[in-house]
Amino acid sequence: MTTMDLRVGNKYRIGRKIGSGSFGDIYLGTNIISGEEIAIKLESVKAKHPQLEYEARVYKSIAGGVGIPFVRWFGTECDYNAMVMDLLGPSLEDLFNFCNRKFSLKTVLLLADQLISRIEYIHAKSFLHVSVFLPSGPLLLSTTVPECSRWATLLQTLPCDIAPCLLSSLLRDIKPDNFVMGIGKRGNQVNVIDFGLAKKYRDPKTHFHIPYRENKNLTGTARYASINTHLGVEQSRRDDVESLGYVLLYFCRGSLPWQGLKAATKKQKYDRIMEKKMTTPTEVLCRGFPNEFAIYLNYTRSLRFDDKPDYSYLRKIFRDLFIREGFQYDYVFDWTVYKYQKNAQAIAQAQGQNHPDVKPQEKVTRNRPRHQPSQGY
Repeated sequence: MTTMDLRVGNKYRIGRKIGSGSFGDIYLGTNIISGEEIAIKLESVKAKHPQLEYEARVYKSIAGGVGIPFVRWFGTECDYNAMVMDLLGPSLEDLFNFCNRKFSLKTVLLLADQLISRIEYIHAKSFLHVSVFLPSGPLLLSTTVPECSRWATLLQTLPCDIAPCLLSSLLRDIKPDNFVMGIGKRGNQVNVIDFGLAKKYRDPKTHFHIPYRENKNLTGTARYASINTHLGVEQSRRDDVESLGYVLLYFCRGSLPWQGLKAATKKQKYDRIMEKKMTTPTEVLCRGFPNEFAIYLNYTRSLRFDDKPDYSYLRKIFRDLFIREGFQYDYVFDWTVYKYQKNAQAIAQAQGQNHPDVKPQEKVTRNRPRHQPSQGY
C-alpha cells in the first residue's frame, strides 16, 4: 500500500507531500468525516533512529500554549508511524524567500516579540507524567507541577513504584524553517514545529538543572548554533535565546557572515563557522541596525549555563524600539504588503492598463515608512 492510499487513525486520508521535518515527511491530509484539512507526519517503522513518537509526546506535554500545534492522533499504520496535527501555513524561511530575502525592521520586531514568547513558554512548561505500576499494568497520571515541593508531595502519596518524567524542554534547533505562520483566523500567529531534537533541561528525578558537560556533539543547525554549542558545551536555555538572536539578524541582514564557507569535510565546515562566529565582533555583526540587536546578543552570550533568561527584558528591548520607531502593532508583515502589491499588479496587467491605485513595486527594506497603513490580513 502506498502512502497515497493510506488512512491513519481510521478517519484521516493522506494526500500529497507538502514538506519534510528533521525526522519524517509531512503530507496534506483530510478528515474523511468532517472534510477538515490537517497535516500528517510519517516516519518509517524501519527508521534507524525513530523520533516521531518522542516528538508526539513532547507536543502533548506542552499542549495548550499559544503557537503550539495540536496533535490529533499518533499511532502506527502499516509500515509507518504517523502523527496527525494542525495544518499550518508557510515557514518563516519560505516567507523570507518570498520577500526577496530581506525583512523590514517592523516585521523583524513583530516576529521577535512572538518568538521570544514561544521560547519562554516551552522553557517554562513542566509536565509530570507518572507511570504507576499496578498488578494489572501501568496507570498513567498526568498533571502540571510548577513547584518541586508539590511534585515531591504527590510522589509520597503514591503506594507503588513510580517512574517520574518532568519535561522542561529546550528547542535545540532554532531556525526559520521551524517557525511557521498559522492559517485562517490565526494567520498572524507564529507557531513552533519539529520537536524531534527537543531535550529536557531538568533532571527527571531531582527537578534540578542538568549538569554542565563538555565534549558534546553539535546538535541543530550550525548557522544559528550558539558559540557554546560549537565549543561542545551541553546546551541550556541560554543557547536557544542566543540562536534566536542569529535568526533575527539573518532576517535583518539577508545572510550571516559565516554562510557559504567552503570546507572539505562537514567537521571542517563546522570549525570554520565556529571560528568566523567567534571572531566577528557583535558591533560588526549588528552594524547598520539598531543597537538593540547588539544589546540582545551581548545579553544572551553573557548568561551562565543554568541561568534563566529574562524573557520580559528581552521583549522590552524590542518593544521599546518598536514604539520609538513609530510602528503600529497591526500584524501587517512584509509578505502581506508584498502579496497585495503583486496581486494588484496582476489585476492591472490582466486589464491591459495601468491600474490607477497601483504604484510600481517597491523592494521591501528595513527603511519602510514608520506608519504603515493596514492592508488587511
